[in-house]
Amino acid sequence: MAVVVANMIGTGVFTSLGYQLLDIQSVFPLMLLWLVGGLAALCGALSYAELCARLPRSGGEYHFLRETYHPAAGFISGWVSATVGFAAPTALAAMTFAGYLSSAVSSVITLHEKALAVGLVLVLTLTHSFSRETSSRFQTIFTLIKVVLIVIFCCAVYFSVDTPQSLNFLPVSGDWELISGGAFAVSLIYVNYAYTGWNAVTYITNEIEEPQKNIPRVMLLGTLLVMVLYLVLNAIFLYAAPMADMAGQLDIGVIVAQASFGPSGAMLMGITLSLLLISTVSAMVMAGPRVLQVVGEDFRLFEWLATTNVKGVPARAINMQAVITIIFIVTSSFESVLIFSGFIMGFNTLIAVLGVFVLRFRSSDEENKKVSYLTWGYPVTPLIYIGIMLWTLFFIVKNRPEEAAVGLFVIASGLIFYWLSRFLGSYKR
Repeated sequence: MAVVVANMIGTGVFTSLGYQLLDIQSVFPLMLLWLVGGLAALCGALSYAELCARLPRSGGEYHFLRETYHPAAGFISGWVSATVGFAAPTALAAMTFAGYLSSAVSSVITLHEKALAVGLVLVLTLTHSFSRETSSRFQTIFTLIKVVLIVIFCCAVYFSVDTPQSLNFLPVSGDWELISGGAFAVSLIYVNYAYTGWNAVTYITNEIEEPQKNIPRVMLLGTLLVMVLYLVLNAIFLYAAPMADMAGQLDIGVIVAQASFGPSGAMLMGITLSLLLISTVSAMVMAGPRVLQVVGEDFRLFEWLATTNVKGVPARAINMQAVITIIFIVTSSFESVLIFSGFIMGFNTLIAVLGVFVLRFRSSDEENKKVSYLTWGYPVTPLIYIGIMLWTLFFIVKNRPEEAAVGLFVIASGLIFYWLSRFLGSYKR
């Protein structure tokens, strides 16, 4: 559950409101965005829980698509996870960590943000390369700290702000036009990205006790907790600072702290918010390489990634992801990485959720009854997730074609590498 919560609560909720406010400056549509995003995440979690019950093995979408459709689909998904799915969000979280910390202490010392982000990735890579016990202990402690600090932050802002903003949570004139327009759909890209991570536990299935029983519970409880925290956080952001001050800004938390506590309080809260992101980077460094590991188990071309150290940790896969993450940090802008990784991860989970229908169709009624967990609300639940994802992906293609094209290129390159691996006779299972 710590892995799920830490993966979800990261970059998105502390940065995306600034981008949303560029086009939407009304409370009801802004809060509805986070409610719709939470609904999508819950529907996705309910659907993935059935996939885990039917196909219990680490690897997430790589394993689901491989078993549901074809080894090529699984390989492409694993390729996406290896090149973008974890490395890009890890880079974004590390960059946000550096941005918050640098902004908070700028009056005292000037920090090099990219060097700070790279340093965090290197430290956590070493931490998770040591042993499973070290990883588990570190992740649990920092996730608990994260949740407690978020609650303290919300309470402190609520009781400290001198000039609170007037909030009307009911729709006003013009809200429905905003909700039905492209601006709402594009803003939902950022929100869906903020909810990314509800499926993180599926990447470490082999390391969970009684996965068919515990994984559905973990995903549902984790997603519900994060949904509540997100709604409260965004309400607090809008309560504490004027929308005009936050529009287009990345460090929303620091701006809110400045409005609530003044310069000294903003410094303290900026440091605190940067600490929250350590568990996010940590969770991705922990979960992502498990996909590379299972790809290595299945393909001889990548079998070196399946190698584990004496503690059973896939250290080579962890190091490989760290290298890709650092390349993103050094070479890419924040927003472009966010949009294109949001597109490619949304597409990946969309195909996986479609797999629930495929597996139901393939199985007899008797076989379906034997599954330890079946999606609650089927077929409506997966259809809600599919509908929201299709809507989001359509508007990314329409409004951000460059990022969508990069995402499609990554998918196509995965297919090329799959056929190359088959040509070299490297497929093992």
